[in-house]
Amino acid sequence: MIAPSSQPPLSLAHLPGRLGRVSGAGPRRVTHHPFLLPAVSQASLLRLHHRFRALDRNKKGYLSRMDLQQIGALAVNPLGDRIIESFFPDGSQQVDFPGFVRVLAHFRPVEDEDTETQDPKKPEPLNSRRNKLHYAFQLYDLDRDGKISRHEMLQVLRLMVGVQVTEEQLENIADRTVQEADEDGDGAVSFVEFTKSLEKMDVEQKMSIRILK
Repeated sequence: MIAPSSQPPLSLAHLPGRLGRVSGAGPRRVTHHPFLLPAVSQASLLRLHHRFRALDRNKKGYLSRMDLQQIGALAVNPLGDRIIESFFPDGSQQVDFPGFVRVLAHFRPVEDEDTETQDPKKPEPLNSRRNKLHYAFQLYDLDRDGKISRHEMLQVLRLMVGVQVTEEQLENIADRTVQEADEDGDGAVSFVEFTKSLEKMDVEQKMSIRILK
């Protein structure tokens, strides 16, 4: 994860790159875990379980928000708090190992074999382009109304750039970003519009954490 850059974000295309960028290495062989975890290599699953246990210092069998705040990469990421919240849907206060892996599965890089062997009858994998974008969309859409409002856009921009630009500049950026993506003129950005605005972005790689190969 990275700290805010010196340049303010000018479009939705700047978000995906803020979400990944955690290095690591692992075998490319992909398998299915018997406990219905997302498809990752056995070696990656073992590393993730080791990491989970290291974060679970009191051996509770689950992680709290405070536990996840120990992850240095999230501490320096401007969207770290929102990423942490994504581990706790519906107001839950703890996340178990399957839930931990399930969120991180959105960041697993898309390999050639993923698309070649995907069964059309099975649910789309969590690391598909669409699901990566949906995860990113939800980091904006805090009220879960299916749209990114100007206010929600402005909140994200404040997190990304901090005090590097004036409030007036941020408001102008928020207005322009929403206007550019808002095709139906309702003053907000739907998921379809969000997806279209990022159609030229290499989301699959920018929203990737290589430790999940």
